[in-house]
Amino acid sequence: MSTPALQSRLPSVGTTVFTTMSALAAQHGAVNLGQGFPDFGCDPKLLDAVNEAMRAGHNQYPPMTGVPALREAIAAKIGQLYGHAYDAATEITVTAGATQAVTTAILCCVHPGEEAIVIEPAYDSYAPAITLAGGTVVPLEMEVGEDGYSVPWQKLAAAVTPRTRLIVINSPHNPTGSILRRADLEQLAAIVAGTDILILSDEVYEHMVYDGERHVSVASHPQLAERAFVVSSFGKTYHVTGWKVGYVAAPAVLSAEFRKVHQYNVFTVNTPMQHGLANYMADPGPWLGLSDFYQRKRDLFRAGLAGTRLRLLPADGTYFQCVDYRAVSDLPEAQFAQWLTTELKVAAIPVSAFYSSARESGIVRFCFAKQDETLRLALERLAAI
Repeated sequence: MSTPALQSRLPSVGTTVFTTMSALAAQHGAVNLGQGFPDFGCDPKLLDAVNEAMRAGHNQYPPMTGVPALREAIAAKIGQLYGHAYDAATEITVTAGATQAVTTAILCCVHPGEEAIVIEPAYDSYAPAITLAGGTVVPLEMEVGEDGYSVPWQKLAAAVTPRTRLIVINSPHNPTGSILRRADLEQLAAIVAGTDILILSDEVYEHMVYDGERHVSVASHPQLAERAFVVSSFGKTYHVTGWKVGYVAAPAVLSAEFRKVHQYNVFTVNTPMQHGLANYMADPGPWLGLSDFYQRKRDLFRAGLAGTRLRLLPADGTYFQCVDYRAVSDLPEAQFAQWLTTELKVAAIPVSAFYSSARESGIVRFCFAKQDETLRLALERLAAI
């Protein structure tokens, strides 16, 4: 007897670079600045809020769309920060993390034969979700120069065809640390005006923007908000990436389709965590202070790298720092990241891993969402470059 053959829905997908580099870091005792997660705990008050919710009996299925108190808190936060009034009952859905939100949004709107434009380098879940939906990925490369990465809007406009159903954007941007500004959204709005193109806006790092800049959410742009799924993540905001709780804000007609898919791929999300998060959100301090918190870490890390031969690219948002290493080595990015991990004992991620086809820019990404002691240890080792 033998197992029947199975035709893969994702034949080009293998083990992710994050899994590979984290395993390599563990094997060699390297400081892991590769995968994007904090090595410090969350606020004990948040843990208390979840424990209290468990003890209060909030341990059975919640509503499919999310606990009402949490959806109301999310809508209030968006209104406060971005001036858009989403209806908590019909336009906010709690999800099992942002990746599920992204996948569900794509599955609910992209049909076989339709195209989705993905701006690269890109978070690695976008393209597989489009493929699973039967759509065609249309990659568009960002431009990179002395001022960092930027979206070539004229090229994006040229990539639009009658088959374009969705444009995926991400700001603050993983992996580059760039951000979209108001002028960028105006150009995007001009491109989609008069079309049926939808927008998927991945804004999971919305509270990590630096140097006095403000996050410009698609929710703050009325013409874009009316056609957009806006995604965010409590895991990123509250240092609890393993909880896998996020949300989608979208107009009622889009949310209705989103929820049709949501109810059959996860149905609903961890009940006591939703109640705990709702109570914790009563204090806006944790998200309002997050940019200052991470800017201190970014500045510590950048100051330490400034004495090396690595060229620092701008890091306007997220908790990622990209560096150009071409003054140090002519190795391809994946090999250079492996060398860093095995020889200098600091793990990074090759930015080439965020492209759909071979692309070498001599750039790797570090994550600075770490304790100061962790960053200092990494900097001591990187000083050898």
